[in-house]
Amino acid sequence: MNNLTQVRLQPVAPPSIGRRRAARIRHRMIHASVVIAAIAIVALTGVAIQQSLAERGIAFSFGYLFRPSQFNVSEGFAAVWDGWWPALVQVTSDSTNLQMLTAGLFNTIKVALLAILFSTVIGVIFGVARLSTNWLIRQIAFAIVEFVRNTPLLIQVVFWYFAFFLRVPPVTDAANVEKWFVFGQSGLFLPLLQISDGVDSGTVVLIALAIALMILACWPRLSLGRRWVLFGAGAVAAAAGYATGFRMDLALPLVGRFGATGGLQLSPEMSAILIAIVVNSAAYIAEIVRGAIEGLPKGQWEAAAAVGLSRKDTIRDVILPQVFRIILPSLANRYISLTKDTSLGIAIGFPDLFNVSGTVANQTGHSLETVLIVMAIYLMLSWLISAFINFLNGRVILEGAR
Repeated sequence: MNNLTQVRLQPVAPPSIGRRRAARIRHRMIHASVVIAAIAIVALTGVAIQQSLAERGIAFSFGYLFRPSQFNVSEGFAAVWDGWWPALVQVTSDSTNLQMLTAGLFNTIKVALLAILFSTVIGVIFGVARLSTNWLIRQIAFAIVEFVRNTPLLIQVVFWYFAFFLRVPPVTDAANVEKWFVFGQSGLFLPLLQISDGVDSGTVVLIALAIALMILACWPRLSLGRRWVLFGAGAVAAAAGYATGFRMDLALPLVGRFGATGGLQLSPEMSAILIAIVVNSAAYIAEIVRGAIEGLPKGQWEAAAAVGLSRKDTIRDVILPQVFRIILPSLANRYISLTKDTSLGIAIGFPDLFNVSGTVANQTGHSLETVLIVMAIYLMLSWLISAFINFLNGRVILEGAR
């Protein structure tokens, strides 16, 4: 008989509770040491900068934010308190530097939100068109996307402003005519929903409460009964607001002899920076969508064709829902870059946050403080976008796991 050597595998004993606790404490101490070291470096750098400024007779303070700005911007609103409620007012030279920065931030957020909305829609359309079965559509989408992606964004901003908006004819008409869309040298004019005059603040609160309750009723984790309760409460609040005189009118642009008025007006500067960012970001989103579609298993298309779905229905009901689950992290990066790209409005005089901050710094001499404020604001905007996309990503993953 052959003697077979038997090897017995000894089970590895799990680490003791004391050893795990010591490892956990050690990791926490390492993390705390890194955080303390980073805070110390930042604090020492701040002290050194403050001492260097003091030697030159420059005081490091933020008191200049509450002094009159003594300059004006072409467009922008700042929030002021009207009794117990905030209101938006046009900034003037008497507005404080803080209100000027607020107006620049308002313009930045306005452009960023509109650009995120339009670039996503256009980018998805071009991303799907890049894979169209029609050769002509596929080649046109390819040419547009590649041309835009390989052209610097700053050149696109300058093109849309100097070579387009400043070259189109002005908007004039012999009679006052209302139109849904007006485009000319003075910018874009669109319809605008606005609250009728004479509505008090209590009515506005009722309508805001109704909207909040109806949005909360759409929360997916709520039971059907609670949804109906919230929806009913929102309907009651809306009816109460309507009974107290709440009305909304649709204001259309009015084209007259000396130009267009009324509605939602987008200045030539804002229109140029908005179109440039939308077109540029849509090209990158189109490539993100195309790559995600090509990364899906071919069996998805074959299974959809087997059950009789057309190509259009397959893209809408099968492909795109899976694509959005894949591309959300990439969209977050694109949205953050898009928000920071609004600073290129300085090239055409659009009063965004970066442009206004430069004027404030030159007027007051507090360049360091202003730069720190602007950096902190852009950082907060990036964090907000990232947090929102992460929330959506978590919700999509949970829904997909069910």
